[in-house]
Amino acid sequence: MMYGSIEAGGTKFVCAVADESLEIIDRVSFPTTTPEETMELVIQFFKGYQDKLEGIGIGSFGPIDIHRNSPTYGFITSTPKLLWQNFDFVGTMKKHFSLPIAWTTDVNAAAYGEYAFGKGKGLSSVVYYTIGTGVGGGAIQEGRFVEGFSHPEMGHMMVVPHKNDSFTGNCPFHGNCLEGMTAGPAIEKRTGKKGQDISPDDELWDMLAYYIAQCAYNTTLMLSPDVIIFGGGVMKQRHMLKKVHQAFEDLMQSYVKTPDLTNYIVTPELEDNAGTIGCLALAKEAKIHL
Repeated sequence: MMYGSIEAGGTKFVCAVADESLEIIDRVSFPTTTPEETMELVIQFFKGYQDKLEGIGIGSFGPIDIHRNSPTYGFITSTPKLLWQNFDFVGTMKKHFSLPIAWTTDVNAAAYGEYAFGKGKGLSSVVYYTIGTGVGGGAIQEGRFVEGFSHPEMGHMMVVPHKNDSFTGNCPFHGNCLEGMTAGPAIEKRTGKKGQDISPDDELWDMLAYYIAQCAYNTTLMLSPDVIIFGGGVMKQRHMLKKVHQAFEDLMQSYVKTPDLTNYIVTPELEDNAGTIGCLALAKEAKIHL
């Protein structure tokens, strides 16, 4: 008995299969090109395990349609990736695999991975952000994703510019939103360098920490979660978490008494595996609740 995972990112697709205990048996990665090319590789990978698969979990870049009664449920909708706009992802998979398919955003999948097996294990309320090529957020309350007419787009919350920051933002929709100020492309646009090539002593990191701390501040006041997890390449900078903690304390001014920040604002325990593990766990849940 096996479960499948598709972590569908804007740059690459990561596909995996795991056993009943969700131990990964095989994993492959493909560049995200056209739906025709990429999905052909995805389908061929899972065909090799078709006789043993019990379910597949998909965490996709978005926006996506999450409402089961919608005529476009399972579609990637108004994505900036033009070739993928209005693509019927779940329907395409269903043509080849008669299996339960769990469908959510890539960041929701990562949130679920941490909720089930990482820093959120045993907690009732978990919020996860990824700060990398883009910025996205997912929230879980008592095992359910926090959603309404659609899934959250937390990465586009507005932030107050740092007093020393003249950068106007990189988001084509909102300018200086969280993604527009902190994502990898924003760092490159403002400096001409990738984050890993910038000195830890550069003032840029204090500015980014200020924006990420605003995200944690907003999240705390809106949702009061048990933990806020920040993943993605930007947070792999070892000095960032301490800077975010300090900026958060400066912003909060003790207005809300949170858990100790070393346990409250954290990085992922599952690191880059959070999305894959989350998709596998959701696939198993989909099979159980069929």
